[in-house]
Amino acid sequence: MDVCQVVSTVCAAEGLPLPVAEYRFHPVRRWRFDLAWPEQRIAVEVEGGAWIYGRHNHPRGFINDMEKYNAAVIMGWRVLRYTPEQIRAGQWLDDLRELMYHEKHERETDERVQLR
Repeated sequence: MDVCQVVSTVCAAEGLPLPVAEYRFHPVRRWRFDLAWPEQRIAVEVEGGAWIYGRHNHPRGFINDMEKYNAAVIMGWRVLRYTPEQIRAGQWLDDLRELMYHEKHERETDERVQLR
């Protein structure tokens, strides 16, 4: 089972919204997130090759990734980054829950303040 399937399976089992795989988030650039929850503007990037000199660790690839992540943050996205091993170990789940709860809590607080 690949890491995207792992996340989708766990989300379904935990009652969390299902992610969209390979989500294109930028209106002009061809940038995609490995997994995204567009409604919540949360993304998970799986950083392969942490222990080898792969594309993401090569200077040009590293700089390109920084440009992508910075643009995403400017657009209001919250980007979580993990290795495949961290995904399989479930290290992403509490972070995702925290972001989803925090956003929901902020929205509910804003709505209560507006009702006053």
